[in-house]
Amino acid sequence: MFNSSATGAGNTPSGSRVFRYEVVGLRQSQENDQMSYPIRQSGSTFITVPYTRMNEFMQRITRMGGKIVSIQPLDVNGDLAGKVTLEQSATNVKQHTDTQGTQAGVKTKPMTQAKAAVATDIPVNIYRPASPYVGKCMSNEELVGEGGIGTVRHLKFDISSGDLRYLEGQSIGIIPPGTDKNGKPEKLRLYSIASTRHGDRVDDKTVSLCVRQLEYKHPETGDIVYGVCSTYLCGLKPGDDIKITGPTGKEMLLPIDPEAKVIMMATGTGIAPMRAYLWRMFKDNEKAANPDYPFNGFAWLIFGIPMTANILYKEELEEIQQKYPDHFRLTNAISREQKNKDGGRMYIQDRVAEHAAELWQMMQDEKTHTYICGLKGMEDGIDAALSAEASKVGVEWKEFQRAMKKAGRWHVETY
Repeated sequence: MFNSSATGAGNTPSGSRVFRYEVVGLRQSQENDQMSYPIRQSGSTFITVPYTRMNEFMQRITRMGGKIVSIQPLDVNGDLAGKVTLEQSATNVKQHTDTQGTQAGVKTKPMTQAKAAVATDIPVNIYRPASPYVGKCMSNEELVGEGGIGTVRHLKFDISSGDLRYLEGQSIGIIPPGTDKNGKPEKLRLYSIASTRHGDRVDDKTVSLCVRQLEYKHPETGDIVYGVCSTYLCGLKPGDDIKITGPTGKEMLLPIDPEAKVIMMATGTGIAPMRAYLWRMFKDNEKAANPDYPFNGFAWLIFGIPMTANILYKEELEEIQQKYPDHFRLTNAISREQKNKDGGRMYIQDRVAEHAAELWQMMQDEKTHTYICGLKGMEDGIDAALSAEASKVGVEWKEFQRAMKKAGRWHVETY
């Protein structure tokens, strides 16, 4: 919800300051219809914002089509205490960012959360193929349990010496060494990031991936073929160099609303961005690093895997479910161990069909975002299940889905 008056400023001298934004051009929508002040007007809208949430509100205003024409500081009584230009405000925010959380005489990499978070500040292609960032492998851990199928690794890379930064839902490119069959350098492969913007250590110095080693039979020879880049990644050892590009992607970014409802549907390593979302929402260290994102919404993960041993990040997921039962729900579709209603294998689309009424009801809420990541083959089954539910109330699913996409509430990354 976009409130006309925001609270929650910190106890620091800067955190206790309050500003009044003068905004023009805000669009009316179902979401902001609920606001206590009218915005469908030709004049200005005035919004009171604490210093610690200035960047957050700049982003919301931009998303709603608004333009900030002035920012005025208020004194403790709520009276105007002068006027600053947008350029002055940006300078003040940057100065606060550069000094926040550092000790005297110690130079550190500032936390990403403290940087400007307006819509135009989504990091993209900081490092390109011609000049990739060279990081180092810190760890390479197996995620598949005993008796599971294949190998999936959680890899953590050190990025402390560069300027690589990213947001949850983005991807990075990996350039494997060597040449392809034509003798040319190997091209980069994209992988969804499995860590939050602060990294697994919550210090802005790492990025993590969830990688399955690709393995398949050659259609003509019948020989087993292993994926070039995935095999390279799965074989990395701590200390090995790694060429990284990016980040890329804007499709899978989380909404900034901490009251949002988030439906996640993933198969296999499609869990990567979902893990980043869940860490940002629920992990204690992350919550401490993001005081302006006190997630109080609801997240539901429907996860498709072949066997219990293949439930990636199983302990993490179950810990969150146990700790936040009112805010997180986990539903697994274990194809080789569970049966659907017809006695066949339980796939993710079968789980969606089982819970279609609840999912459909959630999707009516303007605060609900749906994310799908993993194998492309699940999309048709998901559409069929939701289409059947929508038809019960005379709604054409494809039209409703298009409306969700247009509203930025339907996010898909499949392969």
